[in-house]
Amino acid sequence: MADESSAKRRSAFDIRMIIALLIGVYGVVLTIMGIGFTTPETIAKAAGVNINLWAGIGMLIGAALFVLWTVLRPVRVVEEPPATE
Repeated sequence: MADESSAKRRSAFDIRMIIALLIGVYGVVLTIMGIGFTTPETIAKAAGVNINLWAGIGMLIGAALFVLWTVLRPVRVVEEPPATE
């Protein structure tokens, strides 16, 4: 049981989870900006594309892929037993 909780603590600080968190937060912000705060003038500047919305959705998908990668291929730390002489 202690080994399992130790493994969970190690996976919580996996760099892939930190990257997923950062990309996910930015993705949520951009998606909200794209849905609620983008004006027609801003869309016209971007060649008719709501770039905040699409970039936010892309970032959320990227964050989900990082989390999926972390879940499917967790970090395995092999602990060697102490040498006995």
